[in-house]
Amino acid sequence: MFLIHPVIQLSATLLALYVLFLGINRFRRLHLKQKTIFNWQRHVRFGSITLLLWLLGLIIGLVVVKQYWHGVLITSHHGNRLFLILPLIVIGLFSGWYMDRRKKQRVFLPLIHGCVNIVLIILVLLQALSGWQVYKAFVLGL
Repeated sequence: MFLIHPVIQLSATLLALYVLFLGINRFRRLHLKQKTIFNWQRHVRFGSITLLLWLLGLIIGLVVVKQYWHGVLITSHHGNRLFLILPLIVIGLFSGWYMDRRKKQRVFLPLIHGCVNIVLIILVLLQALSGWQVYKAFVLGL
């Protein structure tokens, strides 16, 4: 049961790096005026899947900790960081869905969307490090 959370989060993080790669082409076109190909539908589809997987993994992590360790947010920084990550997931999802549903030329909102999601990726990578420490200490007993 303890492996479901990290497997979901790792899968979503790898997918996030691919979505970031797709989004870089959008940034290059909008802000650097370079000719690039931006696959909008793929970026939206995989970006949505990534953010929803992170949200699902977050919920599963909370449930597993509550069920097996009889507490919530007992993993120190790893658990408490959810208060930073959760709003960023919501902002990333809704800003992306808004831009997808109301297509028009924009500069500012895509920049905010990209920055929020880059910060989210950085926080998630920090989560992976602290998650490994939690797993070693509480599950493996090392």
